[in-house]
Amino acid sequence: MRLWNHGSVATQWHDRSVEAVLSALQTQPDGLTDAVAAERLAATGPNALPAPARASALSILAAQLRSIIVFLLVVAIVISLLFGDRIEAAAIGVVLVINTLIGFITEYRARGAMDALLHLQVPRASVVRDGVLRGIDARDLVPGDVIEIDAGHHLPADARLIRAADLRVDEASLTGESMPVGKSHAVVLAADTPLADRTNMVYTGTAVTAGLARAVVTATGPATELGRIGTLTSGVTEERTPLERKLDALGRRLVWLTLAVAAVVGGLGVMHGLPLHAVIETAIALAVAAVPEALPAVATIALAVGMSRMARRHALVRRLPAVESLGSTTVVCTDKTRTLTSGDMAVVRVHAGGIDVAMSTAGAPIDATPEVVRLLETAALASRPQAEAGAGGDAVRVDPVDRAMLRAAGQVGVDRAAMTRAWPEAGLLPFSSVRKLMATFHRVDGRLVAFVKGGPGAVAAICGANDARDLLAVNEQLAAGGLRVLAVARGDVTGATAEALHDLTMVGLIGLADPPAPGVKDTIDALRRASLRTVMLTGDQQLTAEVVGRELGMIDPGDTAIDGRALDRMTPAELADAVTSHGVFCRITPEHKLTIIRALQSRGEIVAMLGDGVNDAAALKQADVGVSMGRRGTDVAKQAAAIVLQDDRFETIAAAVEEGRVIFDNIRKFVFYLFSCNVAEILVLLVSSLAGLPLPLLPLQLLWLNLVTDTFPALALALEPGAADVMRRPPRRPEETPLTGEFFGQVMFYGVVITASTLAAFLWALGSVPGQASTIAFMTLAFAQIGHLGNARRHGPVLTPRLIIANPFALAGAGVAIALQLAAYHVSLLADVLGVQALGLRAWGVVLLCGLVPAAIGQSVKVWRTR
Repeated sequence: MRLWNHGSVATQWHDRSVEAVLSALQTQPDGLTDAVAAERLAATGPNALPAPARASALSILAAQLRSIIVFLLVVAIVISLLFGDRIEAAAIGVVLVINTLIGFITEYRARGAMDALLHLQVPRASVVRDGVLRGIDARDLVPGDVIEIDAGHHLPADARLIRAADLRVDEASLTGESMPVGKSHAVVLAADTPLADRTNMVYTGTAVTAGLARAVVTATGPATELGRIGTLTSGVTEERTPLERKLDALGRRLVWLTLAVAAVVGGLGVMHGLPLHAVIETAIALAVAAVPEALPAVATIALAVGMSRMARRHALVRRLPAVESLGSTTVVCTDKTRTLTSGDMAVVRVHAGGIDVAMSTAGAPIDATPEVVRLLETAALASRPQAEAGAGGDAVRVDPVDRAMLRAAGQVGVDRAAMTRAWPEAGLLPFSSVRKLMATFHRVDGRLVAFVKGGPGAVAAICGANDARDLLAVNEQLAAGGLRVLAVARGDVTGATAEALHDLTMVGLIGLADPPAPGVKDTIDALRRASLRTVMLTGDQQLTAEVVGRELGMIDPGDTAIDGRALDRMTPAELADAVTSHGVFCRITPEHKLTIIRALQSRGEIVAMLGDGVNDAAALKQADVGVSMGRRGTDVAKQAAAIVLQDDRFETIAAAVEEGRVIFDNIRKFVFYLFSCNVAEILVLLVSSLAGLPLPLLPLQLLWLNLVTDTFPALALALEPGAADVMRRPPRRPEETPLTGEFFGQVMFYGVVITASTLAAFLWALGSVPGQASTIAFMTLAFAQIGHLGNARRHGPVLTPRLIIANPFALAGAGVAIALQLAAYHVSLLADVLGVQALGLRAWGVVLLCGLVPAAIGQSVKVWRTR
């Protein structure tokens, strides 16, 4: 009977001794046999994450058709076909196909948020089978296998260490811990130890930066921590964006408006004794007039324009509605490591010769005292050479602490390579989690000298007591500031061994930090001025998180961070209060990030989440807008996000928020323009029916107006530049829709003005040139709508040359619409289809006079309101 556990996610191994783990997994320090491994592989399946469920192309296409506006267009097509109006049906069908294709292509390219998890799996593993070390396909690993890991390797599975020598692992992408974590096989931890503190475990996809180890595999495939995050992410349902919800709400209102007006007009037609075909024709005209056919296309193009603008500012948009969602964002949640901070350790303080010196994190040369030079010289020799980014070699082998030491030494003119040529290296004692120090041994003028760096307590133990006492007091001050402190010592020794390290001289202390990235504080201040709150969600230590939070102004000096254990103990009410009153959360897991974001969303907040690690993927997907770093971000984070910052600069999120707000303003403008034009068309038909007049406009003429005359000016509105105060306003309320009471009042006002102008021209034509009445109404309404573009561009008047040309696309859009309207008059084929008649000079005068009235009234009202 099999007793071993084959990878339940709930099983923990860090709270057991090595012997207990080996016993539970029924394995030995020299590994499994091939036969047992084959049996377990059949039971557990391959060490691989399951391929994500992908929506079929058909289901994506079907999703594009679940829209109220699409429903109205389909109804209009059906009615047109029933009454033999094939040209109308075909024209509406073309609009429907174009809108559907735009949405389908965008969504199809954006799917697959979990695909990148597969890229983090390691193709080969070094495993002990039948007592022999061999290389195998990592997919064939099973729980109970014993693996060997070395510097430069990525971990192929979750495993409990059996033995380890100087092992350090970079777990930033999984836990958010900014420093490589020292690992030890000897410790047994408490059951509730957070993932980031499980120093006797190693996890799939993390990278070994130093040392070597042997470990027993405890989980493979979906049962690993990486697989658990994949399951967590796949369980997150993407919410509809504010834009999608608002457009559907507008569409539902259109349905009721259309039905109500059609019922009234149909009833009036029956009362007036009109024939059935005339009543049906009027109903079709109303349906066409009520539906803003251009709205979905213009909205999509407006978002695409925003996407293009954001791309120029290094923000790549993977899902179009996210552009608009940024404009309504109220809270920005962000990871710390490599998002708010540079992700690269830097020496920020040194203490030597009784003085404290601040170092330049930008790497600029500094003038230093001989004591500081001696300190950094010792630290450089006690470090290993490192490859800089882009210098070739395996980037995984970079030790951030050693690299920080070498960079700091370079700031005072110390070159380790030159020093090593003068003082040849005679030995190396690697860093050990037991010794907590490392040393190099060099021949200096015939003497053997040790250069040591390590934890202050460990270094003090090998130095003279008088040398160390004062420096240890300084160590407490530096550590209280959230710095990682290392002590540096040197001295003559008798041999290149650990036993020879005694009676050395402590040279000084070095404080390291993962400093805030350039521009982050200014960006957080800019977001605050725009009334956006920034919240840090990090797996890092509490003290480190608090120091960074205070430096960036995210928490006040007296405030503290909330850690993951405290979150677990909170009631829902306490959690809701905490997420709205605290700016820093530390030592949190991917589940905690989801909990915090959901709590914010339950309070009505629109949340943007920034992250770059595997541990951020679920939160990125849950947030209203997920934003990943493009260069340093893992593939998982980039695939889960809706927006990727290509330059990895936190400032780019402020630029993206600004573009999102501009897009919402422009959406409001073209929705206002389209709706006021459609209201005018409805009122023209409604008023003429109430008055017992002939139908002023044919259904195909209305469709032409909606698709041609309305569309190009509306597209120009999507390209309006942002207002100067766009980032000094508070975010709009999440529940706010473009169709507010004030907005609806303005739509109705301009709709009535355009209606009055059109009907005035129509009534004149009925009395003077009855055969041309429909054409005159058609042309007047077209020019009135084109002139209305100036009313929609801004709150104030658009009369000065500077304002007129501020958006050259508005002039071009109006010009194209006028040219197409004239083509409908002069091109005989179009004129025949649209029922357009030739007009005399006097008729054209009436058309132009009445067509300019809405623009004149609108600009006059704006001038009066401004004054």
